[in-house]
Amino acid sequence: MSLTIVGIGPGSYGAMTADAVTAIKTSEVVVGYTGYIQYVENLNTTAEIIQTGMRGEKERCRLAIERAVEGKRVSIVSGGDSGVYGMASLIYELSVDYPQFDIIVIPGVTAALACAAILGAPISGDFATVSLSDLLTPWELIEKRLRGAAIGDFVICTYNPASRNRADHLQRACNIILEYKPADTICGTVRNAYRQEQEHFYCSLEELRNTATDMFTAIIIGNVNTEMINGKMVTARGYEI
Repeated sequence: MSLTIVGIGPGSYGAMTADAVTAIKTSEVVVGYTGYIQYVENLNTTAEIIQTGMRGEKERCRLAIERAVEGKRVSIVSGGDSGVYGMASLIYELSVDYPQFDIIVIPGVTAALACAAILGAPISGDFATVSLSDLLTPWELIEKRLRGAAIGDFVICTYNPASRNRADHLQRACNIILEYKPADTICGTVRNAYRQEQEHFYCSLEELRNTATDMFTAIIIGNVNTEMINGKMVTARGYEI
């Protein structure tokens, strides 16, 4: 009995790894958030499909574990990489309540990497990822992490920058970062990476502060070495040119 935790990348078939596709195609049961199942259900038309809505993470993880314990070959899909704000840690946490079974984690292309490729080469050196969602992390801790990344002049990739219930989180984050980074720091935003509705643009950190975003957007904030080269956002590694 086995459970494979599959990172399916940003949403397009081409951005999935070969291992991810194989795992889904050979599963007897495929479990996932409704919004992600739509990207993989055509890969396996004979599997049992179990899907739950937003915030149904514990429910679908338990359902996946139960099917695996029953002896089924199960895949649970997670957007991007399952270990980066994904399902992998929750599966391991919940698995202690069940008989031992094999857990396999298949990595996927996380938003930071997908968006960086669209924008150019902005994370060629050290970078930090920070989710601006305070559903699972207190805002005070998010502020502390943002401040630390800004003090260290990391390139910063922000996940979950805004929603209807926290429309001001990006502005609050920018206010903190502006204490340590110049207002003209180059930033890039990507919405719906690798999907039909994909769009991206570049702006300064000061402009980003008043930019409207949503949960389908990821943002990369540059560092002192970030510049625009031929219309693309690039952070130099430091090679002598």
